[in-house]
Amino acid sequence: MTDTLALLKLRRSVPPQFLTAPGPSPDQLSDLLTIGARVPDHGKLAPWRFIVFEGAGKDKAAALVGEVFRAKNPGADEEKVAFEAKRLSYAPLIIGVVSTAKPHVKIPEWEQELSAGAVCMNILVAAQAMGFGASWLTNWFSFDREVLTAFGLSADERMAGFIHIGSSTGTPADRERPVLADITSHYGA
Repeated sequence: MTDTLALLKLRRSVPPQFLTAPGPSPDQLSDLLTIGARVPDHGKLAPWRFIVFEGAGKDKAAALVGEVFRAKNPGADEEKVAFEAKRLSYAPLIIGVVSTAKPHVKIPEWEQELSAGAVCMNILVAAQAMGFGASWLTNWFSFDREVLTAFGLSADERMAGFIHIGSSTGTPADRERPVLADITSHYGA
């Protein structure tokens, strides 16, 4: 248990540009997805699903992001288009977590969306526990319906995030954390 607490206290996102091969093996990917799916899920709805981006599929996704960016930003130069496409090029593995929340008689959609967020966090922590660097990101294309449709999302699905996973080429400096006294209150005190 001490190792788990130490990991959680020191967990740090590693930006995709600091991630390289090797990434998780097929068995490690299976473990990451299994761990991702072990989250609170009121009603056992599994209101999320996974899209795995690696190899040629990841290259195809990156090219698509560049094409959509170019079409929506006709004044952008090639350097900016390449920058946008490259967002999906750094890490050897990216897991897209799709929120499939739907109206339910008993379980609010907000609760289902929180479950998808918990999936992202489980994968992020599990990747670090396996010795990988990882980062949970969205970016503009997480909200672009043309990109989402091309990635296979239906009109009622949303992207909870892209988890970029790979071997860290460096340890970025930690960011400033909130002062607990500033964000904590005690009811009735």
